[in-house]
Amino acid sequence: MIISPGARRLEPEVMDRPDLEESRHHDALHGLARINLWSRAAAPLFNAVTKLMHDKSLPSVRILDLASGGGDVPVRLWHMARRRALRLEIEGCDVSARAVEFARRRAERSGAKVSFFTHDVVNEGVPAGYDILTCSLYLHHLSDPNAQALLARMGRSAGHMVAVDDLRRSPMGIALAAAGTRLLTRSDVVHTDGPRSVRAAFTVEEAKELGERAGLHGCAIRPHWPFRFLLTWRKG
Repeated sequence: MIISPGARRLEPEVMDRPDLEESRHHDALHGLARINLWSRAAAPLFNAVTKLMHDKSLPSVRILDLASGGGDVPVRLWHMARRRALRLEIEGCDVSARAVEFARRRAERSGAKVSFFTHDVVNEGVPAGYDILTCSLYLHHLSDPNAQALLARMGRSAGHMVAVDDLRRSPMGIALAAAGTRLLTRSDVVHTDGPRSVRAAFTVEEAKELGERAGLHGCAIRPHWPFRFLLTWRKG
């Protein structure tokens, strides 16, 4: 028997509050980085990047990670590329100046040559000039129209590929988020926002339809652990 994941439900997330104390914000960013490390969030993106480079014989690529948050995913991508001797020029952007500064410090401490800048992709558009545009755990924050608009802008701006990694809505995913956030971090913000994020997430079928409506015709969606999916689309 298939259990319906229910309707998508957007709820205000504590992390998005402009009055959130800096210490709690930083604790949440550390907690999300730990969860991303445990779930190997960077691996599907890295595999998509390396496959594109191999298929198109690209000696190097320029990547922009949208809504980077604390910057752990692009920083990890840089270190993975360095171990493989791949030439990736990686940048990240986020609407939160506080998160951008946090990400810059993370990159500096780890020795990663990843730069970050403040930018609002919803209201200011998606920057051009990048071969690959990536986005992790952000799509579910947006309403359907805004999510579709973001994917469409990414498709127009990307030189070669769009890669979006996000949560999959399901009853088991909600249960795992409730338990996993408490096991992996002490951040009360993450404890609250984790299940809310899964309830706001898209199913694989919804994400596929969203991509098609955004003009990413033929986009591929691959479910992966833990209750996430990777949407990829290549230009041309």
